[in-house]
Amino acid sequence: MSDKLHSMRVFVAAASADSFAAAAPALGISAVMVGKHVRALEQQLGARLIERTTRRQVLTEIGALYLERCREVLASVEAADHVAETVRASPQGVLRVTAPVAYGSHRLVPVIGAYAALHPQVHIDLALHNRVVDMAEEGFDVAVRAGALRDDALVARPLRPERMHAVASPAYLARRGAPLHPSDLAQHNCLAFAAWGPDHAWRFARAGASVHAPVRGGFASNTGQALVAAALAGMGVAVQTGALLEPFIASGQLVELLPDWNLPERAMHIVRRAETRPSAKVRSFVDFALERLG
Repeated sequence: MSDKLHSMRVFVAAASADSFAAAAPALGISAVMVGKHVRALEQQLGARLIERTTRRQVLTEIGALYLERCREVLASVEAADHVAETVRASPQGVLRVTAPVAYGSHRLVPVIGAYAALHPQVHIDLALHNRVVDMAEEGFDVAVRAGALRDDALVARPLRPERMHAVASPAYLARRGAPLHPSDLAQHNCLAFAAWGPDHAWRFARAGASVHAPVRGGFASNTGQALVAAALAGMGVAVQTGALLEPFIASGQLVELLPDWNLPERAMHIVRRAETRPSAKVRSFVDFALERLG
């Protein structure tokens, strides 16, 4: 189709210039090549477009009608190219973003709000999932991924890692006391995150020493929000990301335990599909998020 469009452009130029030789310089090709393009169209159509003599050329009846339609087609193609270039150059349209539930709710939504204020022509559709989505199959432009990346076909940029915290409510600690060492957690009701598996252990490290504390308790959930709610209700000790816990620690509703010990950080990345020329909405959003979360 692109070859035919090129031949149509050559035909329009030749018809407008009244000769192949006059059209050739503007097209950057020889008069002979102009003739080849016109003849190729005539062969495809099975009709003469231009009657040529040694002295002049005249459009046939079919040629005149075809010239009018070619101009309309080429104008439509140019308009479509302009629309695509405008969208690529200026952030606009729908931007589909996906992220883990806690990170998206607490870290990403404020960034989206600030971005939307600067780019009102972009409508952002945020989908929160605690699973790895197929960006191409499900139509997402940008994703935030937690943990190790497993798709080499994506362009990834690192964000600040998410710190993990062990917490409990003041009421729970008043009843059970605060652990002074990770091994003390064996005597506590540890609230388990089901996604980490039944035999998961919390890994604490300090000054080269490490302790694995098996998670034992009477409650498990597949969402961090439910575990935080359980901790707030005084049910036990929870380990979750700072994105979920920081507001409750700051307000005193939850107390950070074992602050001298470090839990593993979760790597975070913002990723997009590997396009040679990503659209302006994708480029600008990724850059904006990196400024605030990178």
